[in-house]
Amino acid sequence: MSRVLTLNAADDVAIALDDLAPGATAEGLEAPTRAAIATGHKVAVRAVAAGSVVRKYGQVIGRAGVDIAIGDHVHSHNLVMADDAREAEIGADFAPVPTDRPATFEGFVRADGAVGTRNYIGVLTSVNCSATVARRIADAFPDSGLPPGVDGVVAFTHQSGCGGSALGTDVALLQKTLAGYARHSNFGGVLIVGLGCEANQIPAWLAGAGLEAGPGLRTLTIQEAGGTARAISAGIGIVQALVERAAGARRQTVSASHLTVGLQCGGSDAWSGITANPALGSAVDGLVRAGGSALLSETPEIWGAEHLLLRRAATPDVGRKLLERLDWWRAYADRHGMELNNNPSPGNLQGGLTTILEKSLGAVAKSGSTPLNDVIGYAAPRTVRGLSFMDSPGYDPCSATGQIASGANLIAFTTGRGSVFGAKPAPSIKIASNASLAAWMDEDMDIDSSPVLNGVSVAAMGELILARMLAVASGEPSKSELLGLGDNEFVPWQVGAYL
Repeated sequence: MSRVLTLNAADDVAIALDDLAPGATAEGLEAPTRAAIATGHKVAVRAVAAGSVVRKYGQVIGRAGVDIAIGDHVHSHNLVMADDAREAEIGADFAPVPTDRPATFEGFVRADGAVGTRNYIGVLTSVNCSATVARRIADAFPDSGLPPGVDGVVAFTHQSGCGGSALGTDVALLQKTLAGYARHSNFGGVLIVGLGCEANQIPAWLAGAGLEAGPGLRTLTIQEAGGTARAISAGIGIVQALVERAAGARRQTVSASHLTVGLQCGGSDAWSGITANPALGSAVDGLVRAGGSALLSETPEIWGAEHLLLRRAATPDVGRKLLERLDWWRAYADRHGMELNNNPSPGNLQGGLTTILEKSLGAVAKSGSTPLNDVIGYAAPRTVRGLSFMDSPGYDPCSATGQIASGANLIAFTTGRGSVFGAKPAPSIKIASNASLAAWMDEDMDIDSSPVLNGVSVAAMGELILARMLAVASGEPSKSELLGLGDNEFVPWQVGAYL
């Protein structure tokens, strides 16, 4: 007999654990299947009349577009959006969490007390015009030639910094992002390279961010250096001094309260919300109880599950700020002729996810169950411990860039279809939602969370993930680091107009 999984007693659908042929029977399914249903896709366990809500996880994931019978395949052909039936009582589920769990890792303690999980040298660019110079400087320092303890010299280039108003939204977001990287604890030294005439003037945004040039934070402009070749030569000399300075750093035992994890999911499938995301959420609960912090992001991908976060809000103000960001995204989508329900990608659909509501309910699971303590803007500094929400698009490289700028010194990334994301200077851990992916893309996946489907508890899998987080934070390389990924994933958010 084939197998299906019902997640909640209130659900109208179950998840196929095997490929189901038409006429297949399964325990918990009162009638044979009426169509072929692929593993991970939904099968109706109750009849649902057209127009009625359909539930999964005990939550609404849409409405029946037509009458649905027991045994029907439930997907985009018969399930449509529903933007109602969600309770949003702010703070109703708030419960303080004690920070009494002992946990440590081996980190780099910086002069300001911040702790890094890596010891990179960053070459930041104020404008796209300085991108080539920055890359040539970084290329002069291959990993093989660096002293022990220095993880690499990395250029962070982008597509903006000029061509818009100096006071425009994009420049402001870029400045926040660059400031976050310039002060990031995973850098042992930073060089900022500009052209000289760009809208994003280095002295102005450094001063605005409360940063000052010094021995560990240097600046260089191509026009003042006398041109491309001279700027490259000068930059190599500066970075050499930064490398020598960073080589003196040593890891030491520190509390896990110094760990901030950026939570990401990409290339999701139907199992992401059942195995990988809940297991990561359990790990986050453990980290928060150890005094650590986590950043949930991708605002368009919490739509449909925002009520679950609002119910965990620590204060009414936190709830209000989250609602304000959702309102902004609705208006943003309307301005550009888009619908938030356009979010599920072709890979998501193929993997069994149908609506943004269903995707969001699975995605929010990776935040665990502790209180939502703050809501911050893109790339804004994290100032409150525990779980915070950082506003961002539902685009993984852009979202992770903002999280790192906000202080994430580690990224935990769940995937069901197979993301290959890396994120210097913050190591990225990949968590596969299913066994097939974990085996097929084993060179990219750090953890296989599929044993949750075979009796391993979500809590036990969460402990495994938390242990891996602490090991990677202590210097053990992640799979993406072993592959050398992370040099090209710096993607600041661009939302404004160019003139």
